[in-house]
Amino acid sequence: MAQESSHAADTASASGVHRVVVIVDENSNPFELGCATEVFGLRRPEIGRDLYDFRLCSPEPRTLMRDGFFTLTGVAGLEAADTADTLIVPNRPDIEVPRRPAVLDAVRRAHFRGARLVGFCSGAFTLAEAGVLDGRRATAHWQWADSFRARFPAVRMEEDVLFVDDGDILTAAGSAAALDLGLHLVRRDHGAEIANAVSRRLVFAAHRDGGQRQFVERPMPDLRDESLAPVLAWAQERLDSPLTVSGLAERAAVSPATLHRRFRAQLGTTPLAWLTGERLALACRLIERGESRFEVVARRSGLGTAANLRTLMRRETGITPSAYRRRFGPEAS
Repeated sequence: MAQESSHAADTASASGVHRVVVIVDENSNPFELGCATEVFGLRRPEIGRDLYDFRLCSPEPRTLMRDGFFTLTGVAGLEAADTADTLIVPNRPDIEVPRRPAVLDAVRRAHFRGARLVGFCSGAFTLAEAGVLDGRRATAHWQWADSFRARFPAVRMEEDVLFVDDGDILTAAGSAAALDLGLHLVRRDHGAEIANAVSRRLVFAAHRDGGQRQFVERPMPDLRDESLAPVLAWAQERLDSPLTVSGLAERAAVSPATLHRRFRAQLGTTPLAWLTGERLALACRLIERGESRFEVVARRSGLGTAANLRTLMRRETGITPSAYRRRFGPEAS
C-alpha cells in the first residue's frame, strides 16, 4: 500500500491544487481516459472545492483513439506532462508496439523530478518500457501477465490483483480497476470521506482493496439467491460489535467454509479481510469527523485497541492515525 514519501506528488502544486495530467497517445483506450476524467476532472459542487487541476496532453495535435473510434484534438502538447504532480501514462491494446520515445522521455522526466506515476491496464507496459518499474511492484490485466513478465523480468509483476500501490508508482489491472485505483488515490490524497462522496457520484463501490482478485468466479447466482448483500449490510451496521467469521456464517445460514467460498466468488476476498477493510474505513471517517481519542476510534470501529488501530492503519494507508488526523482531520481543512 502507499508509503510515506517526500516526493512532490504528495503535496499540492504551486497553484495550490494537485495537478493530474493524462498523456493520450495514438490508439489509447477511451474507457480508461473516461475513468480518469470522471474521477479527477469533474467539478464536485457537493464537496465545495476543487480536488484536482486536471488536463490532457498528447504528442500530436490530432490523436486517433483506439480502433479509430474518434479523433482527439484541442488538448495541450506533451510539455504539459512536465507540470504534473500525478502523471497518468498512455494505455493501449497494442502492447507489442513500442511507445513513442517522446512519451517515454516525458515519463522518465516526471519520475526524476518526483511526480507520481499511474498506469491503467496496459499502462504498466508504458511505465516498464520507460525503465521506471525495474525492481518495483506492478500489475496489469491478467491476460497480459505472461507477456509482461517475459518482456520485463526486472519488474515484480503481481497478477490477479486489482491494483498495486508502490508509493510513487501505481498500476491498475483491467479497465474497471482504473476506477478502483482512482478512488484509492482520492482517498490517499483527500481522505475516506471525500472518496466516499466521489464514489457516490459514480454509483461505484467506495472501497475495494487493491489485493482483491481481478475477476470473480461467478458474478451472478445460477439458481437460488446466494447474494452476500444482506449479511454485508447487517455487518456494516455492527462494526463495533465482536463480529467473527463464524458469526457472519451463522447470520448467512451457511457454514464458514461456504461463506469463504462465496466471499471469494462474489468479492474476490476473504470475510476477515473484508471486515478489517470496513472497520478501517470507518476508523478513517471517525478521525476525519473530529474524534481525536484513538482508543474511542478503535472501539467504535471494532478494531479493539489504539495499538491495533495504529498497526492496521500504518499497514493499509502507510501513515499513523496521528498523521492521518493532521492530514484529513477537521483542522486540516
